[in-house]
Amino acid sequence: MMSTPQIHFVTGRLAEPALRAILADLAPRIGFQYTVQTMNITVAALMTADWVAARIDVPIGATLVMVTGYCLGDLAVIAAQTGVPVERGPKDLRLLPAYFGESNRGDDYGGYDIQIVAEINHAASFSLDDLRAEGLRLARDGADLIDVGCDPGATWTGVAEAVKTLRDAGLRVSIDSLNPQEISAAVAAGAELVLSVNSSNVAQAADWGCEVVVIPDDPKTLAGMDATIAQLQTSGVPFRIDPILEPISFGFAESLARYVEVRRRYPDAELFMGIGNLTELTDVDSAGVNTLLLGVCQELGVRGVLTTQVINWARSSVRECDLARRLMHYAVTNQVLPKRIEPQLITLRDDRVVYETADDLALLAATIKDNNYRVFADGEDLHLISRDLHLVASDPFQLFAQLLETAPTNVDASHAFYLGFELCKALTANQLSKQYRQDESLDWGYLTQAEKMHRLTRGKNVAREEQS
Repeated sequence: MMSTPQIHFVTGRLAEPALRAILADLAPRIGFQYTVQTMNITVAALMTADWVAARIDVPIGATLVMVTGYCLGDLAVIAAQTGVPVERGPKDLRLLPAYFGESNRGDDYGGYDIQIVAEINHAASFSLDDLRAEGLRLARDGADLIDVGCDPGATWTGVAEAVKTLRDAGLRVSIDSLNPQEISAAVAAGAELVLSVNSSNVAQAADWGCEVVVIPDDPKTLAGMDATIAQLQTSGVPFRIDPILEPISFGFAESLARYVEVRRRYPDAELFMGIGNLTELTDVDSAGVNTLLLGVCQELGVRGVLTTQVINWARSSVRECDLARRLMHYAVTNQVLPKRIEPQLITLRDDRVVYETADDLALLAATIKDNNYRVFADGEDLHLISRDLHLVASDPFQLFAQLLETAPTNVDASHAFYLGFELCKALTANQLSKQYRQDESLDWGYLTQAEKMHRLTRGKNVAREEQS
């Protein structure tokens, strides 16, 4: 029988009340016991591993020591001192529930059954080196097949070489053309899927020896589709059906209905959807559109999508589709809402935003003993706090002007630049309802780029705190 974990939490004076309140609620739900050691320091984020190791007092029976995620240094020095494993918790103690696994997302998350075909538009205009680089980039972002997009009205004599270049790079390839001459050359070079086939080229499809995507001669009426399918079935050619998704204002809603109709008419057929007509032709960031369309595909059993990422607001569509197909597979399979499961798709605003209360900020301003500046955003105003200082303004320029009026002795050019950078992030967070944490990048979901910490040396700060 496994014993109940006993976790020893190490914190500072300012965070202690909030930490104890969270643990009192969390521990019984998760199933662990805990102790809390409040160090002689106001702000736990200033602690270092060496400093903690020299002062920690771990009770008998503890199975784990947890320090703040801000604690710098090698945690092995704490483990060596205590004989107990040590972990960094989240940087924000309000994230402890998620840290301990409280989530709507199960351990089986991540599976998918929708194939992403990523098109390289106007592929003939690429050099072979650029074509290879683009194909590899799309594959890294999650594409299963790289689609070689041909231009209508002419026959591309270099299509076979293009397909071979991608195949030699280890990529799976499809060909996007109605021209039988281009298709034949591409398939001979290794393309495994043809986009597309209708009455104009179905007679040649049996010679290609690969899977094809059927499109109607007239998307509005589905005219020609049934006859093309019947001919492919007679010839033994594997196929998928694409009723064609129309742009908004040109029959979008009706085209969705056609996918439902085709699924009813062909319950066991593989379906395919080109989603670029929405993402590329609608003035909106593509992540939400891709996610919604992948949800439609998951419910209807559409197991392949063709995406492009030409226009700037859709330039990361492949990554979005890769995240969305996993989210929708999990949601539909488990019959749960696709909510609070895939935070990487939330980019503009944050899932949750928790602000320090006015009392918390007042307490910090009253108890802090060092001259380092703390920046906070409360959704409306910006706060700059240091020893004997608490400035508030909604405009970072006004806030900095207030600071200069105090004649600070510790604001050189480098420090001013740092404060300006942090205040700019804080202002952005207020404007977009995002969580701001000093010295951390804002959370832009899958677009987030980690930020190096630029705060002053921790050791000196800790020494100042302890001496105060």
